[in-house]
Amino acid sequence: MFTNNDINFEALKRKAFNGRWATLEDGIIPLTAADPDFRMSTEIEQGIIEYIKDGYLSYGPFSGLPEFKKSVSKHFNTEKKGSFTPDNVLAVNSAAMGMFMVAKYVLNPGDEAIIFDPVDFLFKKTVDAVGGNIKLCAVDSQTGDIDFEMLVSLISPRTKLISICNPHNPVGRVYSKEILQKIAEIAAAHDLWVMSDEIWSDIVYDKKEFNTYSSVSENAKKKSFTVFGFSKSFGIAGLRIGAVLCNDQELMDDFTEKSHFNSTIEGVSTLSQIAASVAIDKAKPWFNDFLTHLQHNRDLAHTILSNSGVLTPNLPEATFVIFPKIENGMSSDEFAQHVLKQGKVAIVPGSERWFGKGAEGHVRICFSTSQEILSEGLNRLINSF
Repeated sequence: MFTNNDINFEALKRKAFNGRWATLEDGIIPLTAADPDFRMSTEIEQGIIEYIKDGYLSYGPFSGLPEFKKSVSKHFNTEKKGSFTPDNVLAVNSAAMGMFMVAKYVLNPGDEAIIFDPVDFLFKKTVDAVGGNIKLCAVDSQTGDIDFEMLVSLISPRTKLISICNPHNPVGRVYSKEILQKIAEIAAAHDLWVMSDEIWSDIVYDKKEFNTYSSVSENAKKKSFTVFGFSKSFGIAGLRIGAVLCNDQELMDDFTEKSHFNSTIEGVSTLSQIAASVAIDKAKPWFNDFLTHLQHNRDLAHTILSNSGVLTPNLPEATFVIFPKIENGMSSDEFAQHVLKQGKVAIVPGSERWFGKGAEGHVRICFSTSQEILSEGLNRLINSF
Protein backbone atom coordinates (compact mmCIF):
# COMPACT_ATOMS: atom_id res chain seq x y z
CA MET A 1 0.00 0.00 0.00
CA PHE A 2 2.96 2.35 0.50
CA THR A 3 5.33 1.46 -2.32
CA ASN A 4 6.61 3.58 -5.20
CA ASN A 5 3.75 2.24 -7.34
CA ASP A 6 1.25 3.81 -4.93
CA ILE A 7 2.60 7.33 -5.46
CA ASN A 8 1.04 9.42 -8.23
CA PHE A 9 4.02 11.58 -9.17
CA GLU A 10 2.10 13.47 -11.86
CA ALA A 11 -0.49 14.54 -9.28
CA LEU A 12 2.26 15.55 -6.83
CA LYS A 13 3.96 17.68 -9.48
CA ARG A 14 0.65 19.52 -9.99
CA LYS A 15 -0.47 19.77 -6.36
CA ALA A 16 2.35 19.31 -3.80
CA PHE A 17 3.58 22.84 -3.03
CA ASN A 18 5.39 24.16 0.08
CA GLY A 19 8.89 23.27 -1.12
CA ARG A 20 7.86 19.93 -2.59
CA TRP A 21 7.28 18.34 -6.01
CA ALA A 22 5.26 21.18 -7.56
CA THR A 23 7.88 23.83 -6.73
CA LEU A 24 11.08 22.05 -7.82
CA GLU A 25 12.70 21.31 -11.16
CA ASP A 26 12.19 17.85 -12.61
CA GLY A 27 14.75 15.36 -11.36
CA ILE A 28 15.00 16.79 -7.83
CA ILE A 29 13.81 14.59 -4.96
CA PRO A 30 12.11 16.64 -2.21
CA LEU A 31 12.67 15.36 1.34
CA THR A 32 11.52 18.72 2.67
CA ALA A 33 8.10 19.78 3.99
CA ALA A 34 6.49 17.34 6.39
CA ASP A 35 3.72 16.16 4.09
CA PRO A 36 3.22 12.55 2.88
CA ASP A 37 3.82 11.57 -0.73
CA PHE A 38 0.95 9.07 -0.48
CA ARG A 39 -2.67 9.75 -1.38
CA MET A 40 -5.23 10.07 1.42
CA SER A 41 -7.17 6.95 2.39
CA THR A 42 -10.14 5.87 0.27
CA GLU A 43 -12.34 6.17 3.40
CA ILE A 44 -11.70 9.92 3.54
CA GLU A 45 -12.28 10.28 -0.20
CA GLN A 46 -15.59 8.39 0.05
CA GLY A 47 -16.63 10.39 3.12
CA ILE A 48 -16.17 13.66 1.22
CA ILE A 49 -18.13 12.33 -1.79
CA GLU A 50 -20.99 11.08 0.41
CA TYR A 51 -21.25 14.40 2.22
CA ILE A 52 -21.62 16.50 -0.95
CA LYS A 53 -23.96 14.10 -2.78
CA ASP A 54 -27.12 15.94 -1.70
CA GLY A 55 -25.71 19.19 -3.08
CA TYR A 56 -25.71 21.22 0.16
CA LEU A 57 -22.68 22.94 1.66
CA SER A 58 -24.36 25.17 4.22
CA TYR A 59 -22.94 27.01 7.23
CA GLY A 60 -22.04 24.74 10.11
CA PRO A 61 -22.16 25.54 13.83
CA PHE A 62 -19.60 28.23 14.63
CA SER A 63 -17.50 26.09 17.00
CA GLY A 64 -17.52 23.05 14.73
CA LEU A 65 -19.77 20.22 13.56
CA PRO A 66 -20.97 17.96 16.42
CA GLU A 67 -19.48 14.88 14.72
CA PHE A 68 -16.09 16.61 14.39
CA LYS A 69 -16.01 17.69 18.04
CA LYS A 70 -17.11 14.22 19.18
CA SER A 71 -14.51 12.45 17.00
CA VAL A 72 -11.63 14.65 18.17
CA SER A 73 -12.49 14.42 21.88
CA LYS A 74 -12.90 10.64 21.65
CA HIS A 75 -9.59 10.35 19.76
CA PHE A 76 -7.73 12.23 22.49
CA ASN A 77 -9.47 10.34 25.28
CA THR A 78 -8.82 6.86 23.87
CA GLU A 79 -5.38 7.39 22.29
CA LYS A 80 -3.72 10.16 24.31
CA LYS A 81 -5.01 9.81 27.93
CA GLY A 82 -7.25 12.88 27.55
CA SER A 83 -10.47 13.72 29.39
CA PHE A 84 -12.15 16.09 26.92
CA THR A 85 -15.85 16.53 26.19
CA PRO A 86 -16.97 17.45 22.64
CA ASP A 87 -17.63 20.98 23.95
CA ASN A 88 -13.95 21.23 24.90
CA VAL A 89 -13.08 21.17 21.16
CA LEU A 90 -13.02 24.12 18.76
CA ALA A 91 -12.62 23.46 15.01
CA VAL A 92 -9.98 25.75 13.48
CA ASN A 93 -8.53 25.97 10.00
CA SER A 94 -5.19 24.23 10.73
CA ALA A 95 -2.99 23.65 13.75
CA ALA A 96 -0.92 26.67 12.66
CA MET A 97 -4.01 28.90 12.96
CA GLY A 98 -4.73 27.34 16.36
CA MET A 99 -1.23 28.33 17.55
CA PHE A 100 -1.77 31.89 16.36
CA MET A 101 -5.17 32.12 18.07
CA VAL A 102 -3.73 30.92 21.39
CA ALA A 103 -0.86 33.44 21.19
CA LYS A 104 -3.35 36.23 20.43
CA TYR A 105 -5.61 35.24 23.32
CA VAL A 106 -2.84 34.91 25.92
CA LEU A 107 -0.35 37.64 24.97
CA ASN A 108 -0.57 41.40 24.89
CA PRO A 109 2.13 43.36 23.01
CA GLY A 110 5.32 43.26 25.06
CA ASP A 111 4.38 40.10 26.98
CA GLU A 112 6.95 37.30 26.92
CA ALA A 113 6.58 33.73 25.70
CA ILE A 114 9.10 30.96 26.29
CA ILE A 115 9.62 28.61 23.36
CA PHE A 116 12.10 25.82 22.71
CA ASP A 117 15.27 26.20 20.65
CA PRO A 118 15.40 24.44 18.25
CA VAL A 119 11.73 24.09 17.33
CA ASP A 120 9.50 24.61 14.28
CA PHE A 121 9.52 28.25 13.07
CA LEU A 122 5.76 28.69 13.60
CA PHE A 123 6.28 29.01 17.36
CA LYS A 124 8.35 32.16 16.86
CA LYS A 125 6.19 33.45 14.02
CA THR A 126 2.92 33.28 15.98
CA VAL A 127 4.38 35.14 19.00
CA ASP A 128 5.93 37.78 16.70
CA ALA A 129 2.60 38.22 14.92
CA VAL A 130 0.81 39.34 18.10
CA GLY A 131 3.63 41.62 19.32
CA GLY A 132 4.97 39.27 21.98
CA ASN A 133 8.64 38.93 22.95
CA ILE A 134 10.37 35.57 22.70
CA LYS A 135 12.63 33.90 25.24
CA LEU A 136 14.45 30.84 23.92
CA CYS A 137 14.88 27.80 26.15
CA ALA A 138 17.53 25.38 24.92
CA VAL A 139 16.67 21.77 24.17
CA ASP A 140 19.31 19.27 23.18
CA SER A 141 19.38 19.12 19.36
CA GLN A 142 20.00 15.34 19.42
CA THR A 143 17.75 14.18 22.27
CA GLY A 144 15.25 17.00 22.82
CA ASP A 145 16.14 17.16 26.54
CA ILE A 146 14.87 20.41 28.09
CA ASP A 147 17.23 22.64 30.08
CA PHE A 148 14.90 23.15 33.08
CA GLU A 149 17.31 25.43 34.95
CA MET A 150 17.33 27.71 31.95
CA LEU A 151 13.53 27.48 31.64
CA VAL A 152 13.02 28.74 35.20
CA SER A 153 15.70 31.45 34.82
CA LEU A 154 13.89 32.88 31.77
CA ILE A 155 10.67 33.59 33.68
CA SER A 156 10.13 37.30 34.45
CA PRO A 157 7.12 39.41 35.49
CA ARG A 158 6.37 39.86 31.75
CA THR A 159 6.25 36.10 31.06
CA LYS A 160 2.78 34.81 30.24
CA LEU A 161 3.22 31.64 28.17
CA ILE A 162 5.30 28.47 27.81
CA SER A 163 4.82 26.84 24.39
CA ILE A 164 5.79 23.20 24.00
CA CYS A 165 6.04 20.97 20.95
CA ASN A 166 5.20 17.35 21.80
CA PRO A 167 6.23 15.24 19.98
CA HIS A 168 9.05 17.62 19.18
CA ASN A 169 9.65 18.85 15.63
CA PRO A 170 12.43 18.55 14.42
CA VAL A 171 14.06 16.25 17.04
CA GLY A 172 11.25 13.67 17.25
CA ARG A 173 11.23 13.42 21.06
CA VAL A 174 8.12 12.26 22.93
CA TYR A 175 8.03 13.96 26.33
CA SER A 176 7.19 11.64 29.23
CA LYS A 177 4.43 12.21 31.77
CA GLU A 178 7.09 13.13 34.36
CA ILE A 179 8.62 15.86 32.16
CA LEU A 180 5.19 17.29 31.36
CA GLN A 181 4.32 17.30 35.07
CA LYS A 182 7.50 19.27 35.73
CA ILE A 183 6.49 21.87 33.12
CA ALA A 184 3.01 22.03 34.68
CA GLU A 185 4.48 22.63 38.17
CA ILE A 186 6.69 25.46 36.88
CA ALA A 187 3.76 27.02 34.99
CA ALA A 188 1.48 26.80 38.05
CA ALA A 189 4.14 28.29 40.38
CA HIS A 190 4.40 31.36 38.14
CA ASP A 191 0.75 31.48 36.99
CA LEU A 192 1.68 30.91 33.33
CA TRP A 193 -0.31 29.62 30.39
CA VAL A 194 0.88 26.56 28.49
CA MET A 195 0.23 25.86 24.82
CA SER A 196 0.98 22.28 23.73
CA ASP A 197 1.30 21.67 19.98
CA GLU A 198 0.43 17.99 19.54
CA ILE A 199 0.03 17.79 15.76
CA TRP A 200 2.54 14.90 15.65
CA SER A 201 0.97 12.91 18.48
CA ASP A 202 -0.46 10.13 16.29
CA ILE A 203 2.91 9.34 14.71
CA VAL A 204 4.69 7.72 17.65
CA TYR A 205 6.94 4.67 17.22
CA ASP A 206 7.74 1.50 19.16
CA LYS A 207 4.36 1.71 20.95
CA LYS A 208 5.74 4.50 23.14
CA GLU A 209 3.18 6.00 25.50
CA PHE A 210 1.90 9.46 24.64
CA ASN A 211 0.22 11.71 27.22
CA THR A 212 -1.67 14.80 26.10
CA TYR A 213 -0.38 17.70 28.21
CA SER A 214 -3.60 18.51 30.08
CA SER A 215 -3.93 14.89 31.28
CA VAL A 216 -0.78 14.79 33.42
CA SER A 217 -2.02 16.77 36.45
CA GLU A 218 -4.70 19.13 37.75
CA ASN A 219 -2.17 21.96 37.32
CA ALA A 220 -1.79 21.07 33.65
CA LYS A 221 -5.54 21.34 33.07
CA LYS A 222 -5.98 24.79 34.53
CA LYS A 223 -4.39 27.26 32.09
CA SER A 224 -3.58 25.25 29.00
CA PHE A 225 -4.58 24.90 25.37
CA THR A 226 -3.82 21.91 23.17
CA VAL A 227 -3.42 22.32 19.41
CA PHE A 228 -3.97 19.45 16.96
CA GLY A 229 -4.18 18.95 13.19
CA PHE A 230 -4.69 16.34 10.48
CA SER A 231 -2.06 17.19 7.86
CA LYS A 232 0.61 14.78 9.15
CA SER A 233 -1.37 11.68 10.11
CA PHE A 234 -3.85 11.65 7.25
CA GLY A 235 -2.28 13.64 4.40
CA ILE A 236 -5.00 16.29 4.09
CA ALA A 237 -2.92 19.45 4.57
CA GLY A 238 -4.79 21.25 1.78
CA LEU A 239 -8.07 20.96 3.68
CA ARG A 240 -6.65 23.22 6.43
CA ILE A 241 -8.30 21.50 9.38
CA GLY A 242 -7.24 21.45 13.01
CA ALA A 243 -8.57 21.81 16.54
CA VAL A 244 -7.91 23.68 19.76
CA LEU A 245 -8.81 21.77 22.93
CA CYS A 246 -9.22 23.08 26.48
CA ASN A 247 -10.54 21.23 29.55
CA ASP A 248 -11.91 24.37 31.23
CA GLN A 249 -15.24 25.08 29.54
CA GLU A 250 -15.53 28.69 30.75
CA LEU A 251 -12.07 29.35 29.38
CA MET A 252 -12.93 27.64 26.08
CA ASP A 253 -16.14 29.68 25.73
CA ASP A 254 -14.23 32.92 26.34
CA PHE A 255 -11.51 31.86 23.89
CA THR A 256 -14.15 31.07 21.24
CA GLU A 257 -15.89 34.41 21.82
CA LYS A 258 -12.70 36.48 21.69
CA SER A 259 -11.50 34.65 18.57
CA HIS A 260 -14.70 35.82 16.78
CA PHE A 261 -15.83 32.25 16.22
CA ASN A 262 -19.38 33.08 17.31
CA SER A 263 -20.11 34.75 13.98
CA THR A 264 -19.82 34.05 10.27
CA ILE A 265 -16.49 35.95 10.22
CA GLU A 266 -14.81 32.76 11.40
CA GLY A 267 -15.75 29.10 11.43
CA VAL A 268 -14.24 26.28 9.43
CA SER A 269 -15.15 24.51 6.19
CA THR A 270 -17.71 21.82 6.96
CA LEU A 271 -16.21 19.62 4.24
CA SER A 272 -12.82 19.73 5.96
CA GLN A 273 -14.40 18.78 9.28
CA ILE A 274 -16.19 15.82 7.68
CA ALA A 275 -12.89 14.63 6.17
CA ALA A 276 -11.22 14.86 9.59
CA SER A 277 -14.07 13.03 11.35
CA VAL A 278 -13.98 10.23 8.79
CA ALA A 279 -10.19 10.04 9.18
CA ILE A 280 -10.52 9.38 12.91
CA ASP A 281 -13.60 7.17 12.76
CA LYS A 282 -12.93 5.06 9.67
CA ALA A 283 -9.34 5.44 8.41
CA LYS A 284 -7.48 3.96 11.42
CA PRO A 285 -6.60 0.70 9.58
CA TRP A 286 -5.05 2.78 6.77
CA PHE A 287 -3.22 4.89 9.35
CA ASN A 288 -1.87 1.86 11.21
CA ASP A 289 -0.37 0.54 7.97
CA PHE A 290 1.06 4.01 7.26
CA LEU A 291 2.63 4.13 10.73
CA THR A 292 4.25 0.70 10.20
CA HIS A 293 5.64 1.92 6.88
CA LEU A 294 6.98 5.09 8.50
CA GLN A 295 8.72 3.14 11.26
CA HIS A 296 10.46 1.01 8.59
CA ASN A 297 11.48 4.23 6.81
CA ARG A 298 12.78 5.75 10.04
CA ASP A 299 14.96 2.67 10.60
CA LEU A 300 16.12 2.69 6.97
CA ALA A 301 17.06 6.39 7.12
CA HIS A 302 18.89 5.86 10.42
CA THR A 303 20.87 2.91 9.02
CA ILE A 304 21.85 4.64 5.76
CA LEU A 305 22.89 7.88 7.51
CA SER A 306 24.75 6.07 10.34
CA ASN A 307 27.11 4.59 7.77
CA SER A 308 27.48 7.77 5.72
CA GLY A 309 30.37 9.56 7.45
CA VAL A 310 28.64 12.77 6.36
CA LEU A 311 25.70 12.98 8.78
CA THR A 312 25.18 11.49 12.25
CA PRO A 313 21.48 10.76 12.75
CA ASN A 314 19.31 10.81 15.83
CA LEU A 315 16.61 8.11 16.18
CA PRO A 316 13.24 9.89 16.32
CA GLU A 317 10.68 8.49 18.76
CA ALA A 318 7.92 10.17 16.73
CA THR A 319 7.23 12.35 13.64
CA PHE A 320 8.36 11.46 10.12
CA VAL A 321 11.41 13.71 10.09
CA ILE A 322 14.97 12.96 11.14
CA PHE A 323 17.42 15.65 12.29
CA PRO A 324 21.01 14.49 11.72
CA LYS A 325 24.17 16.39 12.64
CA ILE A 326 26.49 17.61 9.88
CA GLU A 327 29.99 16.12 10.22
CA ASN A 328 31.97 17.86 7.46
CA GLY A 329 32.18 21.40 8.89
CA MET A 330 29.66 22.97 6.51
CA SER A 331 26.96 25.29 7.82
CA SER A 332 23.38 24.04 7.56
CA ASP A 333 22.61 26.37 4.63
CA GLU A 334 25.82 25.43 2.79
CA PHE A 335 25.11 21.75 3.24
CA ALA A 336 21.51 22.01 1.98
CA GLN A 337 22.60 24.10 -1.04
CA HIS A 338 25.40 21.64 -1.89
CA VAL A 339 23.06 18.64 -1.72
CA LEU A 340 20.47 20.43 -3.89
CA LYS A 341 23.01 21.38 -6.58
CA GLN A 342 25.26 18.32 -6.58
CA GLY A 343 22.85 15.58 -5.49
CA LYS A 344 19.51 16.91 -6.75
CA VAL A 345 17.92 16.38 -3.32
CA ALA A 346 16.01 19.09 -1.44
CA ILE A 347 16.22 19.07 2.37
CA VAL A 348 15.56 21.70 5.05
CA PRO A 349 18.63 23.39 6.57
CA GLY A 350 18.80 23.61 10.37
CA SER A 351 19.02 27.38 10.10
CA GLU A 352 17.70 30.04 12.44
CA ARG A 353 14.95 30.89 9.94
CA TRP A 354 13.35 27.44 10.19
CA PHE A 355 14.15 26.18 13.69
CA GLY A 356 16.12 28.76 15.70
CA LYS A 357 19.81 29.19 16.49
CA GLY A 358 20.01 25.85 18.28
CA ALA A 359 19.40 23.99 15.01
CA GLU A 360 22.64 25.13 13.30
CA GLY A 361 24.85 22.24 12.26
CA HIS A 362 21.87 20.01 11.47
CA VAL A 363 19.52 19.34 8.57
CA ARG A 364 15.95 18.06 8.62
CA ILE A 365 15.01 15.22 6.30
CA CYS A 366 11.41 14.10 5.77
CA PHE A 367 10.89 10.35 5.22
CA SER A 368 7.13 10.08 4.52
CA THR A 369 7.69 8.68 1.04
CA SER A 370 8.38 5.27 -0.50
CA GLN A 371 11.42 3.25 0.54
CA GLU A 372 12.66 3.55 -3.05
CA ILE A 373 12.52 7.37 -3.08
CA LEU A 374 13.99 7.59 0.42
CA SER A 375 16.93 5.29 -0.41
CA GLU A 376 17.59 7.06 -3.70
CA GLY A 377 17.45 10.50 -2.05
CA LEU A 378 19.72 9.60 0.87
CA ASN A 379 22.26 7.84 -1.36
CA ARG A 380 22.34 10.82 -3.72
CA LEU A 381 22.89 13.10 -0.71
CA ILE A 382 25.82 10.99 0.58
CA ASN A 383 27.37 10.53 -2.86
CA SER A 384 27.28 14.27 -3.58
CA PHE A 385 30.37 14.66 -1.35
